[in-house]
Amino acid sequence: MLPEVIEQLAPSGNKIYVDATAGLGGHLSEIAKKLGPGGTAIGIDQDEQALVMCRQRLTQLGFDFKHPRIELVQGNFSDIQQICKRLGIDSIDGGILADIGVSSMQLDDLTRGFSFLHDAPLDMRMNQAPSIQTAADLVNNLSEKDLADILYKYGEERLSRPIARRIVSSRPINTTGELAQIVSSVIGRIQGSKRGGDKSHPATRTFQALRIAVNDELAVLENFLNSSIRILAPGARIVVISFHSLEDRLIKQIFKEYETSCICPPKHPICTCSKRKELKIITRKPLQPSEKETLANPRSRSAKLRAGERVVVQEV
Repeated sequence: MLPEVIEQLAPSGNKIYVDATAGLGGHLSEIAKKLGPGGTAIGIDQDEQALVMCRQRLTQLGFDFKHPRIELVQGNFSDIQQICKRLGIDSIDGGILADIGVSSMQLDDLTRGFSFLHDAPLDMRMNQAPSIQTAADLVNNLSEKDLADILYKYGEERLSRPIARRIVSSRPINTTGELAQIVSSVIGRIQGSKRGGDKSHPATRTFQALRIAVNDELAVLENFLNSSIRILAPGARIVVISFHSLEDRLIKQIFKEYETSCICPPKHPICTCSKRKELKIITRKPLQPSEKETLANPRSRSAKLRAGERVVVQEV
């Protein structure tokens, strides 16, 4: 959704912009192209391999990392405030972008274990630091109840309990292929192959749930949204692309909370809550990729883009 991102973010001049999920630098490079000589483009990614490739790509495109200034930082996007402070930046006067979810590079790398289409180690970590648990750790060590709760909460999997029961009885499970086969056998036995017209792979919801749990994605997203809105200067924008309903619901909810002013009871004669509007929602309904884009890139079909603009907070 590059055209939509650039339209909503509107990068220009000598302002500061942050791509909080830089990946291979596709969005970041387009943002940097539109900045003046005093502009700054910051790319954040927790995947060290992605940042190495991002730097190589930007260099090949002719960026010298000076005019505009480009900073690449390894870190979790929920730490955006701390990262900006380390760079000597107190507020973002241009805008912040986040493209949530697994990148194509991570999906296509068989060693990362994000996809059920190939047999690979059951990993799913976006940050491969040794201290972070893998999907295999969760699958092989959680209780049946905890595992079922994860599948239901993060994957909205209606068959979470029988799937969890089969997983526990099949331990140890060490590869994506093993897990996908186990889940498929449960769903096929109970509901048949089509799940009421759902054409997605039977293991899709289970893999989504485990990935979210491994990377603590919803909590990280919530922290990112709150931190980002706080450091935006009036007039600056935040643009977020999500890929499943749990993320989109959370983004919509937080944007609405920041747009709401008084939250006193309706019959309260005087406002005492001190709550003031901090954000103007630009996209009342999320933007979705064009038919042309979904044909060229089927992975984009579930993308939803929401944008908001920081407003001046009125004094009580």
